[in-house]
Amino acid sequence: MRRSLLAAAFAALALGAGTARAADPLTLQLKWVAQAQFAGYYVAQAKGFYDKAGLAVTIRPGGPDINPSQVIAGGGADVIVDWMPSALAAREKGVPLVNIAQVFTHSGLELTCRKDSGVKTPADFKGRTLGVWFAGNEYPFLSWMSKLGLPTTGGADGVTVLKQGFNVDPLLQKQAACISTMTYNEYWQLIEAGMKPAQLEVFKYENEGVATLEDGLYTTEAKLRDKAMTDRLARFVKASMEGWTYAIAHQDEAVKIVLENDTAGAQTDRHQKTMMAEIAKLVEGNPKGIGYLEPAAYARTVEVLMSGKSDPVITKKPEGAFTHTVWDKAMGG
Repeated sequence: MRRSLLAAAFAALALGAGTARAADPLTLQLKWVAQAQFAGYYVAQAKGFYDKAGLAVTIRPGGPDINPSQVIAGGGADVIVDWMPSALAAREKGVPLVNIAQVFTHSGLELTCRKDSGVKTPADFKGRTLGVWFAGNEYPFLSWMSKLGLPTTGGADGVTVLKQGFNVDPLLQKQAACISTMTYNEYWQLIEAGMKPAQLEVFKYENEGVATLEDGLYTTEAKLRDKAMTDRLARFVKASMEGWTYAIAHQDEAVKIVLENDTAGAQTDRHQKTMMAEIAKLVEGNPKGIGYLEPAAYARTVEVLMSGKSDPVITKKPEGAFTHTVWDKAMGG
């Protein structure tokens, strides 16, 4: 009798285990390789925040040949990290991207120049060679040059655009007067390469009135029409913001987690710790909490992208390009 009761108990446990709800899969496509720029997502995965939310999240690193907007359009991801200029430009071209959370409150984009090039103010860009990233990162630059009235086709009255690789060699080797940098990455690469801050003239897009929103989370209109996927995305956003909160409060641990995910071994502890500290400055400061998209910030980004005198990045104000539905569900759930 006792053996029968034990057998029944084990059978019940096995049945319960077999009917337990499986974690819902979700794929996140990053904008770039594994680094502290994406610490919140790696931390959420490593600390079990996604598991707790009932999610099996696959984090796909990006790279120079990976355009997140194209990845999600092709069905390769459920949600992507992208800059708003790239996302809005893609939307106008027919990719129905929607911002569901805005992680970076501030812009980290800069144009960093050698002082010995003679560039002291934006007026000195005329006739110079400027390094610019492409693959969607060029849009803020093009808007700024258009605002300044500087054509990007070269010549004495315009600027010559050097298609910049994701390094700082053009400035170190004097191939360009200025290059694109981020407050959290390439600027510090210049310093680590031996340049002194006094040798550099830095123009932050935020200070020049041409800042646009950077790292945000985007999905597609079709996914948002799916109630099950919307629920999944809300759980993802909530767990991700928990990851960001933890990463900012435990930066050394967050860097360690990031480095564990750097399968290429391209990052260094020193550089990633610097990056993590600078990233925290861009994420923090939103009075409604990490990840909330301020409509005024969205409107400023749209204004910058439409302000081009001859060739604006977008030609009309987007409709339905962001939603607070997922955020509200995430934070209220």
